Amino acid sequence: MILGRRLGLGWPAFTLALAFLLSGCATLVPVVPGLSGETLSGRLSVRIDGQPERAVNAGFELIGSATQGVLLLSGPLGTSLARARWSPGQAVLSSGGAETVYADLDALAAAALGEGIPMAALFDWLRGQAWSGAPAQARADGAPGFEQLGWQIDLARWAEGWVEARRAAAPAVTVRARLESAT
Repeated sequence: MILGRRLGLGWPAFTLALAFLLSGCATLVPVVPGLSGETLSGRLSVRIDGQPERAVNAGFELIGSATQGVLLLSGPLGTSLARARWSPGQAVLSSGGAETVYADLDALAAAALGEGIPMAALFDWLRGQAWSGAPAQARADGAPGFEQLGWQIDLARWAEGWVEARRAAAPAVTVRARLESAT
């Protein structure tokens, strides 16, 4: 299922709303008892090449880890578009007053985006480091970053808070994040 449809928005409205997300928003991560880990916030863009209906841009607040956490995607003026929460054995996507349960965070991401993204690795990638769960090597082009799980991680603008992950295999997927705070 594609995130825009999941949120109950037509594509023109969804695309327009998501464009505003790039302007940032207030911190929205709720206090979650028993949840520990670093909180990351900023802007996130996911694009599947050749398929404009499968592009997502959102402000995000992420707390926790790949094992247990909460992710909020926000719209203009801090409006909540979707909330994902996960723990071992379950991931739940809440949007538009409805909740959908998935087996895990990878299944939730694949359903929401229509394409798989290595979510456990993404947590480390957003922190500018390779994931310890799979081999990584320096980028073949010598640029700052690394290659892991078939993805090329670009850290050339890491000092400015930018991380970019690209998968060249069809369909090509690009994930860009601009971190605004990490606590």
